[in-house]
Amino acid sequence: MTHRNIHRVAVGLSAVLALSLTACATQSAPAAGGSAAGNQKFVTVVKLQGIAWFDRMQVGLDQQAKEIGATSTMVGPDDASPEKQVKIIQDLIAQKPAAIAVIPLSPQALEGVLGQARAAGIKVITHEAPSQTNTDLDIEAFDNAAYGQHLMDKLAECMGGQGEYVTMVGSLTAESHMKWAQAELDQAKAKYSGITRVADPIETKEDLTQTYEKTKEILAKYPNIKGFLGSAASDVAGIGRAISEAGLQDKTCVLGTSIPSTAGKYLKDGSVDAITFWDPKVTGQVLVTLQDKLARGEKVGVGTNLGITGYENLQATDGKENVLHGNAWIDVTNDNVADYNF
Repeated sequence: MTHRNIHRVAVGLSAVLALSLTACATQSAPAAGGSAAGNQKFVTVVKLQGIAWFDRMQVGLDQQAKEIGATSTMVGPDDASPEKQVKIIQDLIAQKPAAIAVIPLSPQALEGVLGQARAAGIKVITHEAPSQTNTDLDIEAFDNAAYGQHLMDKLAECMGGQGEYVTMVGSLTAESHMKWAQAELDQAKAKYSGITRVADPIETKEDLTQTYEKTKEILAKYPNIKGFLGSAASDVAGIGRAISEAGLQDKTCVLGTSIPSTAGKYLKDGSVDAITFWDPKVTGQVLVTLQDKLARGEKVGVGTNLGITGYENLQATDGKENVLHGNAWIDVTNDNVADYNF
């Protein structure tokens, strides 16, 4: 090869290299205000793997991540163990995702490890944990007190304003469940003098079989019991199973938080009177959207419109600027359960 040809090849290679570097720089540095999601890894830590609620949430996580070009993973313990959630988050810190979203089994148990995540530069979003301190943003589907009041209003209507009731919760450390239970009780005391709660909230460990067994115990201990409220998605189904087997459909009122695929069969046979929920798929979309926004340094606050139904106008919870809620609950009875295919 002649000196002139060598020179031409060298110039040509230099031009190609310059173009390649320019293209790489263009791909890795999005325009201001654009999404950096293609270069980001997001992880969502749920309360429990393998249950219908979080299976539905993963649909939303995956859908939104695909839409914005992010990498999104969902992980969680194999039982309702706050300690296992702590270990999962510790392992995640070493992987350095851009953001994590967490649905805590116990906000208190996670304070330390979430503080470590934030110190490592990971953006932290929580859900169902409005008292969490070590979080950049907590997002709720609605105001928890208003939701608990709504559930009691629905139960009181079914019970005719009279009778005894109990509330089941997935965990005594599950903040949202306990807030609903307290708001239900406060609403009963304020508006329905004929309604009495006969026991403190009953822990079910998010386990349908445990709920079923504890419901049978309640039926034996309180033969006049009329109302049941469930907080975990499995609670309403466990209560419904016990009511169905006892043939008490016409003598009891069963309501609470669940989804059609979990409690639908009991809505159909009358063992469950109504369920209320926020769509976990939509929650998944919201969590990925917020992970992306915070990873890009975008401010999310009162009035923010996420462009997702129920989250068009975020509002502060208890005056906390980093605890926001939407307005996303849905009431379902046997009359409209067929409208929801999950």
